[in-house]
Order: sequence, then C-alpha cells, then structure tokens
Amino acid sequence: MPLIPEEPQIHEKAQGPRATPASGRTAPTPRPVPGPRPAAPPRPGRPGPVRPAPPAQRASRDTAAAKPGPAGPATPAATSAAPQIQLIPATPEGALDAAEEAVDLLLDSGRTPGDVLVITTGEPHPWAAHELSFGDAAYWAQHDAGDDVFYADAAVADRAVSRAVVVVALNGGPEAAAATALTVAHSRAGALLIVCGDPQRINSVLGAGV
Repeated sequence: MPLIPEEPQIHEKAQGPRATPASGRTAPTPRPVPGPRPAAPPRPGRPGPVRPAPPAQRASRDTAAAKPGPAGPATPAATSAAPQIQLIPATPEGALDAAEEAVDLLLDSGRTPGDVLVITTGEPHPWAAHELSFGDAAYWAQHDAGDDVFYADAAVADRAVSRAVVVVALNGGPEAAAATALTVAHSRAGALLIVCGDPQRINSVLGAGV
C-alpha cells in the first residue's frame, strides 16, 4: 500500500528541476549579440568621433614593428630607400572604396592609424570634408596630432609630413592632380605606397618620373 502514494511524489520532483533551469536560461541570453557590433566599424571617415579607441592598442605593436630595421646606418638607409609600390586596379568611381579597404587591411594587420596618409585626386574624402567644415586650422590640427588616418586632397597634400604608408585614390580630377598626388605620395611614403586607380594611368604617371 505505501508504494502507490510514493509514485506521484517522484513525478512531481522530476517536473520541478526542469522548470527551474528553463527560467534560469532565459535571463542571460538577450545581451551578448548586439554588444560587439557597434564597436566593429571604427573607421575614421564615416562616424565623427572614431579617433580615440584604436590608436592606444595598435600603437605599441607598430612602433615595435617599425623600428627594428638595419642596426647601425638606419637613418641614411631610411631616407634613401624608395617605398614599395602596390597597385590596386579600380575605376575612378571605385578608387575611394578601394583605398578604404586598403586602410582597413593595414589597420587589421597592426598598423597604427597615425601611420597612414590617404591622398585623393577628385572629390575629397568625407572625413576631410567634415573636418574642413570646422576650418582649416582644425583640419590641420588633426594632421599635427598624428594619431589618426589623415585624408588630404592632392592640392594640399604637400603640407602633410611623411608617414609609413601613403594610399593614393585616383578618384577623378585632372591628370595634373594625379601627377601631383603620386609625386607627393612617393616622397612622403616611408615604407609602402598604395595606389588605387586605372593601372594604365598609374603606369603612365609613374613612368613619367615619379
């Protein structure tokens, strides 16, 4: 006779533990997914306040990678050595996007934002247009700070100081602008010059004495 009342008690206990974890699982689930996405697109050009986050972590890697060159005669070698040139085929309409992708790859590979200068030959990059809306002094103050990717039009790029990597976007403009941009870029690039545009146009300008 005592076996009959014990069986329902066993079933009630079996149902109890299943209910408690189900309520426990619902609480932690919602938050992890949205968190990482807002932090992912820190590009200098598109949102306004992008600058502060990346430089601190990436700077330590790149300064260590930039300095170990030749041991004794490092200074003369750095000034005389020509930068490596990399061509990325692109139409004038797609040159700026190609340059943006190149910048993203550079930053992902460990370059600091302050290592990169981008020169445009046609319409200015949206970041440059935005910063120039606050005045010429504020715009060049960003350049002098040297902690972010700097975007310059070919007409004013000669004011920029040398950086480890210079990216040129041949996104339109006259032939003279392309020649100016490539000449300035070649003289400002310490290690790497990346040119995004029509390969025939690039080769004709580079072959003319850049």
